Amino acid sequence: MGEQFDISVIISTYNRCELLPEALKSVLAQRADGMRYEVVIVDNNSKDRTRQVVESFIANGYDNLRYVFEGKQGISHGRNAGVMSARAPVVAFTDDDVHVSPDWVASIKRAFDEHPEADGVGGKVLAQWEREPPSWLTRECWSPLALLDYGDEPFYVNAKNQRCLITANAAFRREMIERVGMFSPRFQHIGVCSVDDHEFLLRFWEAGGQALYDPKIVVIADVQAERMEKLYHRKWHTAHGRQLAKMGLEDVEKSHRGRLFDVPAHLYMQAVRDAAQWFGYSLRGRRDHAFLREAQLRSFAGFFRQRRHDYLAEGQPRGGTVRELASFVRTLASRNGRRETPKESG
Repeated sequence: MGEQFDISVIISTYNRCELLPEALKSVLAQRADGMRYEVVIVDNNSKDRTRQVVESFIANGYDNLRYVFEGKQGISHGRNAGVMSARAPVVAFTDDDVHVSPDWVASIKRAFDEHPEADGVGGKVLAQWEREPPSWLTRECWSPLALLDYGDEPFYVNAKNQRCLITANAAFRREMIERVGMFSPRFQHIGVCSVDDHEFLLRFWEAGGQALYDPKIVVIADVQAERMEKLYHRKWHTAHGRQLAKMGLEDVEKSHRGRLFDVPAHLYMQAVRDAAQWFGYSLRGRRDHAFLREAQLRSFAGFFRQRRHDYLAEGQPRGGTVRELASFVRTLASRNGRRETPKESG
């Protein structure tokens, strides 16, 4: 692989030819300060005019722009195809509905140059709202919108500080991607939710990777009106719960009180608390707080359905569902009893 470029920018796109031109304009109009960068557009099996849009830009003299076709459907396949085609030692990712700042590429290069110990960098993903957001759509509800703002102070994310960066605005040294491995198709979209970038970061941290959050690296993401509807957020949280069930995160899987249908007991207890708080906030007319608890409940529901499906698919529990429930209740009762029994004095 020749290193004629300093940075390769990867955008995977699917059937968004109407949004793609604005994203392309922003990433091709960089104040690069003499550095060399390429832009790789991965057409992830689009049925619209995506190819024609990219080729029209190339025909207008953008010789650092390349078109790559990836027929396997899914954002992970698209990003992996982009990485395989990249020719620079640093690979940066953004999306087809994002406008990068004029100094975005230069800021990524500066961050890597100033921090040779960093294996990756990322920054803010701020919103460009199509219309005024509703009152319930507070910062705590930003996850389904893939927005990110950790403030104005830089810090490292690593195994000891696992705060996520998202691929709308992130870059990694190519050697680290090769060490960690590609994006996993197993964790790409379920419905409207994808966690393949989160799963990649888990492997990145496990391999000892360290990334820098740099607030000067900024992109602006379009937030379409339909993504500000509660229906969209409900679907996202349900799908996110299903994704978490597949990921097996350590802090989620901890279980000191047993499991029911392979769902840890503490998740049931948290769901009860969320339901009680949802009811209380609803009675008091606190709609924003109530919806946040509803979102948590929908995530739990997705997690439960996925785990129960997988659990039963491996074979009906011995004695059936009733015995499974009875065993779980006995486990809870015995654990609680042991905890409440006072120690005898010596």
